[in-house]
Amino acid sequence: MHKLLRLAMLIALALSVGGSFAATPGIEVEALLPDTAVLKINGQRKTLKVGQSFGGVTLIAAYSRTATLEVDGQQMVVGISRRIGSSYQEPKEQVVTIQRNAMLQYYTTASINGRQVQVLVDTGANVVAMSSVQAQALGIDYSAGIPSKVETASGVIPAHMVTLRSVSVGGILVNNVRASVVEGDFPATLLLGMTYLQHVKIKEHNGVLSLSRAW
Repeated sequence: MHKLLRLAMLIALALSVGGSFAATPGIEVEALLPDTAVLKINGQRKTLKVGQSFGGVTLIAAYSRTATLEVDGQQMVVGISRRIGSSYQEPKEQVVTIQRNAMLQYYTTASINGRQVQVLVDTGANVVAMSSVQAQALGIDYSAGIPSKVETASGVIPAHMVTLRSVSVGGILVNNVRASVVEGDFPATLLLGMTYLQHVKIKEHNGVLSLSRAW
């Protein structure tokens, strides 16, 4: 159907803290768990799940070491024990690096609609693609999507076009991403295709794939 690039992984985030939004509330990151962050916002401690908001702060994504927050329509990637406020400055560029595996493939972990999943980086795929089994595990109601079909080595298979609320790799977040859900268990691993990758800069050098996006 299309060329697959798979992966073995090592994620590195370019984070930098130091300058500021005048209207940014004082925020302190006290603890991080997958899809959950414990924040102190203007002195009030609050536990937020992905998608929840408090005091003008929305949790976009959360991992064990970093979280993506949205404040006044602007997104920032922060680590634990970071205080954000008058000293905050957005990084000039976010970078995620992925190491190539022995089979010349790249894979990493992504957050889709706030849920973590393993993905294959596939520049040959026009869209993000997943099986209906994966969609169900991610809580995606693909039955409401636009009916379509995909051609595979096994023949033509029914599929559904849907719009994902968010796709994030290492804090590089893209909202409203088109995706194809293929009925059955193909593809075995979710494909990170061009409906996400078109929003980032892609470089490959000496077996390392870099995804980056200027703020």
